[in-house]
Amino acid sequence: MSEDLLPIGRFARLCRLSVKQLRNYDDLGLLAPAWIDPASGYRYYRADQARDALSIGLLRTLDVPLPAVARVLSGDAADALREARDRMEDDLVQRRRALALLDRVLAEGLPEARVATVREPARRVRFAVEAATPTTIARATSACVARLLAGGTLEGALVGLFPLDLADEFDVRVAMEAADGGDLLPGGLFAGATHVGPYEEIQLTVYGVLAWIGDHGHAPGGPVREVYLDDPATTEPERLRTRVLIRLEDA
Repeated sequence: MSEDLLPIGRFARLCRLSVKQLRNYDDLGLLAPAWIDPASGYRYYRADQARDALSIGLLRTLDVPLPAVARVLSGDAADALREARDRMEDDLVQRRRALALLDRVLAEGLPEARVATVREPARRVRFAVEAATPTTIARATSACVARLLAGGTLEGALVGLFPLDLADEFDVRVAMEAADGGDLLPGGLFAGATHVGPYEEIQLTVYGVLAWIGDHGHAPGGPVREVYLDDPATTEPERLRTRVLIRLEDA
């Protein structure tokens, strides 16, 4: 063992990290020790590894995803950091909109949705799927839309499909009509209402539809469907129309 190596405790103190964090970085494949004692399993590091250790710590405090952290360490710092910066700016916008929505709900209460029943036909569609959490729904939906639009010309409205009951992790799906076959999007009898306004406020209309279903003695069936009627690239957020549909399971 070289005398230049630092035991993990001393290296952790040097980097202002915990021993547990360093072990975790090793387990994740982000920062391997310079040498591991084969007898004791004790980890040792070189002093010049402190740069990478500090970089990982800073990136993780900003919630930069592990794949992006690995890219930074491999030398692809510019693109990875730009993507991380864009994601954090998007998150900040989402948080500001959420606060604005909270102000509105506290000041005005929950809005009433104009709900009506409609029978939807079954459709042939192509799906894009992304894993999501309750705080990353918008990002996952955008990723699905981008993938579908990159695959060809839009033939009809895009339909977002979201679980009726949200878990810690779930799949977000977006469907696009496909003239040449594809998967089947079932039809049936739905309760629906048209939301006009930013996508971040659609949850208010979803609440209104679910409340109507409960008030009329029906049972809702998932997934919740959001039919996007306008192009957000050419339509102001306050004028965006989204059709919210929830299947009546007992119909």
